Amino acid sequence: MNMKPIEETIVGALGIKMVEVSKDRVIATMPVHAATHQPFGLLHGGASVVLAETVASFGTWQNVDQEREVAVGLEINANHLRPKKDGIVTAIATPLHKGRTTMVWDIKIQDEEERLICISRCTVAIVANEQRRG
Repeated sequence: MNMKPIEETIVGALGIKMVEVSKDRVIATMPVHAATHQPFGLLHGGASVVLAETVASFGTWQNVDQEREVAVGLEINANHLRPKKDGIVTAIATPLHKGRTTMVWDIKIQDEEERLICISRCTVAIVANEQRRG
């Protein structure tokens, strides 16, 4: 499957930037501003979930055969612990399980003072790259 340019995806629309991407840790930042706010001017929980699934998917992608497989979100949960009005949040993802068909990632989203904003767990499915078939 050909990957779209990041700026043409929700990752680009929300301003998510990758800081570190490896098989065992992914770190990304996201601004907290109008595009990531809910109607009361706080970081939208859905934006935090997008950030969490993004880092989990990028981490899984590092662990698969990129010619034959793709990583897609299968399940995610999130606990929103603290509101955030502006600034930057940072997501740090580490794998809890690396399987052949799924990976499970622990994601901590924190503010500039390393206070937890959101904790999340994301299961990512590893599926066949449809463009490689037939």
